[in-house]
Amino acid sequence: MNLVRQVTINDTTLRDGEQSAGVAFTRDEKCQIARELVAAGVPELEIGIPAMGEAEQETIRSIASLGLDARLVVWCRMCDFDLDASRDLGVDLIDLSIPMSDGQIHYKLGQTRDHVLDQIATMVPKALDAGFDVMVGGEDSSRADLDFVLKAMEVAGKAGARRFRFADTVGIMEPFGTAEIFRQLRANSDLELEMHAHDDYGLATANSLAAVLGGASHVNTTVNGLGERAGNASLEEFAVAIDRLYNIRTGVDQRQFNALSQLVANASGRPVPHQKSLVGSSVFTHESGIHVDGLVKNKETYQGVDPEWLGRQHELVLGKHSGTKAVLHIYGTMGIALTALQARGILEKVRVFAETFKRTPVRHDLMDFHRQVMAGEIDH
Repeated sequence: MNLVRQVTINDTTLRDGEQSAGVAFTRDEKCQIARELVAAGVPELEIGIPAMGEAEQETIRSIASLGLDARLVVWCRMCDFDLDASRDLGVDLIDLSIPMSDGQIHYKLGQTRDHVLDQIATMVPKALDAGFDVMVGGEDSSRADLDFVLKAMEVAGKAGARRFRFADTVGIMEPFGTAEIFRQLRANSDLELEMHAHDDYGLATANSLAAVLGGASHVNTTVNGLGERAGNASLEEFAVAIDRLYNIRTGVDQRQFNALSQLVANASGRPVPHQKSLVGSSVFTHESGIHVDGLVKNKETYQGVDPEWLGRQHELVLGKHSGTKAVLHIYGTMGIALTALQARGILEKVRVFAETFKRTPVRHDLMDFHRQVMAGEIDH
């Protein structure tokens, strides 16, 4: 198989990410997130929905005025009102979105497949005349008849669109089927193909990877997987996985992800779970005695993801599942040499502490355990 060796990330944290229920970025927050995304090497940003009104349009203008080295995208329904709202905002690419599935065409639009094709044929040239590059967004493509999706892509290409977004709007896809669908899309079209995945089954990143293996040239992501319902494909998960597992480049600096994650977490009011892959505070923290013993001897023994890729490092802590070797090692890093008997005494205190307080002991706790054990030896 001839794999794509480069894939373009189109990050939609500032559009679909902000559509998470209860999330609302300020203008300054949006500008800061946009700056940091571009500083990390993200080449495309979907930054808003012009039809929301003047405040949203002014925020889009503010981001555009930053002069960022990235293609800026806005999301629109495929209609004159949304196109007119997008004029003179300083953005490069317009996503004209329209349903692909019969259910949405009928119940949401009250229309027919022919209407959808006519709208694509009409609106794409209008957007081109307005000075935009055009992406046709296929809403609910994953529940649509694939032959109709291919017909819509054909009409879009003839009308002058450069890209088609295949949207798994309700998050129902699985990676094996996704790869096959994108192989068919790629075999039948020369358009750029963008995957837009939702995480309702926890498969958004897997589906995005599969789409690239099938022929997608672009992938939508959000920082921390923010987005509607269960969220979108995570920027950090997708970028690291496509690079490290498939040797396909995004050009994004993975060492920036931790800071980006915290920035978006603070702006969104959505804390990052401790065990969130790659950016969670505890994902490179080790307690188990077997794991710690192996890592001390050679980090490759229990390392599938190198924290240095992300500008981080392993952290060894003591807890209920620690062993005496871990106690000896960690106290050694504190400049305290223990006997085997002292280490066993401290380990007993660590285990009681962990069960009682439901956390790992920090340095001052460890110093207290040491003093208690030493005092007990003196008493004896």
